[in-house]
Amino acid sequence: MSEGKPRIIIKHVHKAGGGAHHGGGWKIAYADFMTAMMAFFLVMWLLSISSPKQREGIAEHFRMPLRVAMAGGDKSSLSTSMIPGGGADVMHVEGEVKHTETASEDEADASRLVEMKKKLDELIEKSPVFQQFRSQILIDITTEGLRLQIVDSENRPMFELASARVVPHMRAILRELAPALNGLPNKLTLSGHTDAIVYTNDRSYGNWELSADRANASRRELVVGGMTEDKVLRVIGLADSMHLDRADPRNPINRRISIILLNHRTQERIERENSNDAGVTRVGGLPSATNAGAGAARVSSEAAKPVAPKATVAAE
Repeated sequence: MSEGKPRIIIKHVHKAGGGAHHGGGWKIAYADFMTAMMAFFLVMWLLSISSPKQREGIAEHFRMPLRVAMAGGDKSSLSTSMIPGGGADVMHVEGEVKHTETASEDEADASRLVEMKKKLDELIEKSPVFQQFRSQILIDITTEGLRLQIVDSENRPMFELASARVVPHMRAILRELAPALNGLPNKLTLSGHTDAIVYTNDRSYGNWELSADRANASRRELVVGGMTEDKVLRVIGLADSMHLDRADPRNPINRRISIILLNHRTQERIERENSNDAGVTRVGGLPSATNAGAGAARVSSEAAKPVAPKATVAAE
């Protein structure tokens, strides 16, 4: 190139606003976002249809330590560290799985009691025997289970005066009720109650003895009606210690028989107490309750024997 000629420089200028070709990076980001959203909603749907126990199992799976995830073995609930060599697992709570399972069992038990109440209500409404005495039959759910109470009335008592002898219409109610109770899985307790009128015929025999004998007489009638004997865990006499009508302790409705179909928690507690002789010491070969109040609930061993198995309803 000669020194006299000018040097030519070509400059390319890009004009703004042109239809330049864009890259595909945004498409990849958008696809990742949609995949994440789909996974999120899939997880939410799975959680909504899973039971509490299944959700606990899923959570337990994701709490597995790295060593267990790679090599297999126990879950993190049995380990004190998320990663071997690390600190304590701050997320782990001793007994967390057991607590969740217990809560789930309580919920299921409560649902079963509600269903049993519906069945008993339907039975009472349909049965000709129960319809005559519907006003004397009360059903509710307590902390111990499903309670069915047969209450006395001034014109229609359940037992003969100052006696544990069951009258015909009470016998008919109990024997009609027996098959229904026998068809339910729950164990039960029976308790007898009296009003506040003092029993004075015999100083050695009062309302405590009378209420216990009436509860046991009711148990005998249920057995005659078809209920298995091992279904009853306790027969208790409570005298006038628990009034149904607190405003009027002498009201006839305070005289009643309470049948409680136990929930699983109460049933386990009573069975444990029965098997372990909880709170009982033996002095001179005879059992006596260590708790002074334990003698208040007297379990009866004496009651009037039921009459002929055929149930009859008194016309009143």
